[in-house]
Amino acid sequence: MTDFMKKAQELFPYTQAMRRDFHIHPELGFQEVRTGGIVAKELEALGIEVTKGVGKTGVVGFLEGTKPGPTILLRFDMDALPITEDTGAEYSSVNAGVMHACGHDGHTAIGLTVAKILNEHKNELAGNIKFCFQPSEEGTNGEEVGGALMMIRDGVLDGPKVEKTLSLHLWNDKPLGWIHVAKGPVMAGAELFMVKLTGKGGHGASPETTIDPIACAAQIVTALQTIVARNVPPLKPAVVSVTSLHSGTAFNIIPQTAEISGTIRTFDPDVRKLVLERFDQIVRNIAASMNCEVEITLKQVTAPVINNGEVAESVFNSAQTIFPSTTIESNTYLTMGAEDMGYMQEKVDGCYFFIGSANNEKNLNYNHHHPKFDFDEHALVNGVALMSSAAADLLK
Repeated sequence: MTDFMKKAQELFPYTQAMRRDFHIHPELGFQEVRTGGIVAKELEALGIEVTKGVGKTGVVGFLEGTKPGPTILLRFDMDALPITEDTGAEYSSVNAGVMHACGHDGHTAIGLTVAKILNEHKNELAGNIKFCFQPSEEGTNGEEVGGALMMIRDGVLDGPKVEKTLSLHLWNDKPLGWIHVAKGPVMAGAELFMVKLTGKGGHGASPETTIDPIACAAQIVTALQTIVARNVPPLKPAVVSVTSLHSGTAFNIIPQTAEISGTIRTFDPDVRKLVLERFDQIVRNIAASMNCEVEITLKQVTAPVINNGEVAESVFNSAQTIFPSTTIESNTYLTMGAEDMGYMQEKVDGCYFFIGSANNEKNLNYNHHHPKFDFDEHALVNGVALMSSAAADLLK
């Protein structure tokens, strides 16, 4: 079988050039027209069958192996974030207020390089590969659903039916050379909540004539913190974060309304059910006790990412072959970050793995979604090598 690390190293100039081009020209979710166009052009140049407009701006390449076998899907997200870049890099974003601050430029470049490698060795593949370049992993950008669900609705898992999935994330929480492949849950499911409280406005000097939604909101924000602290078992992770509270227009006016929003993160379905029930009880009962009307909106943003044991074991074995002198981490590593790949892995067995990408010596260690976020580009080589090897091993 191919020396995937050697091929990844040989193609690094291509991977790096593609990554930097995408970084210079970032596009928000469901606006990845330029990015998707380049992806389609590169895949078509390889002779890979391309379908555009899957999930609005998504692109799917279909590589048919020369031997019969299952169809697997490799997912690479393409979208950027509404952040003004502050890296000072020579390849900084030229699109004002938009930045690749999560590594998706690297993921897309990895995907194109993997397609090059596997296309060269399709005679060795017993089965087919769908190269899935997904839009809008970061958020819906005004759409009803995000990119993964949109692509699922458009049939990305069908025709032919996908039997296994692989996906990765360059991970700046860990250094270059760190590789993590594990069974079970790895990323949290996420909910978005919005609460609108309606009271009775009035003069700030006459609070007795009003129903104060700010006082009510303050009680709710404080009480919500008891859900994780006093209701969820300590050994089962959960997060309830209030991230926004808006109310009022002037120092001497008690407002009519207050709005609270935030996120809930869980892994376990029973914990999720408990947290959502307690959330509803706390908000409604405090609002009632303070005479405020209340509207609650709860929306699931993503399902948790849970790795299938069999697929994860195969990827782990591939990693040991590719990185013989590296200890491949397989312990439980949970992040409360969310990923809509969870929706695909709800339907199809898959493995989502992490590639360390930080470098403290080069000051490439800012967290994801930070204006100074950047990663050590040699992580691209590791991502290409492992994804190529893992896919080929699944289709031996």
